[in-house]
Amino acid sequence: MIVELDDVWKIYRVGRISYSALRGVNLSVEEGEMLAVVGPSGSGKTTLLNIVGTLDRPTEGRVSLAGHEISGLPSSRLAEMRNGIVGFIFQTFNLIGHLSIEKNVELPAIAAGVPSSERHARVRALLEELGLISHIGKRPLELSGGEQQRVAMARALMNNPKLILADEPTGNLDSTNALAVVDLLRRIKEERGVTVMLVTHNMELVKYADRVARMRDGRVIEVTAA
Repeated sequence: MIVELDDVWKIYRVGRISYSALRGVNLSVEEGEMLAVVGPSGSGKTTLLNIVGTLDRPTEGRVSLAGHEISGLPSSRLAEMRNGIVGFIFQTFNLIGHLSIEKNVELPAIAAGVPSSERHARVRALLEELGLISHIGKRPLELSGGEQQRVAMARALMNNPKLILADEPTGNLDSTNALAVVDLLRRIKEERGVTVMLVTHNMELVKYADRVARMRDGRVIEVTAA
């Protein structure tokens, strides 16, 4: 298993008020699968992804990522794992507007200390693979929404991650581009052996997954075949 959560709780506290975003979540994700995570707003989907991706810590419970128990690791070690194991794709793309497409894609490799010649070779290979090489010198706002999300996918793949966490990656796209992005995620999973956790409200996209985890009120209530 590349991801394992055992009785994971996430409780947010503001003064005397507390809110349980996750309530005893148990979940395992197999290496090389695409798992769709679905559920109503406020069910804990994004919190789950943030904890798996080491962007947040559980209040209680055990989290294992790629065979490493991460619940109690120091922040510096979590940052290393995050940059080396996980690739993130967000609904709002999170591209840096004043940087070129090339610079946006290579940012994770810069953080990882990859030599510039290797970075540039990786960027060109990824943009070629995703049909974006002709846009390499453009800035994000010169691209369509679907193209921007493909740039974000290239950035997520830059450090050859074992796991891609995609949080509503089609939320800002029309139906045609949404299907194209998820189909591309599926192809990347199959060709590269990358594991994908996909949070989505779009039930049309669930058919691309191998399994579906349904969440409600901070709990995973069932996991079924797609």
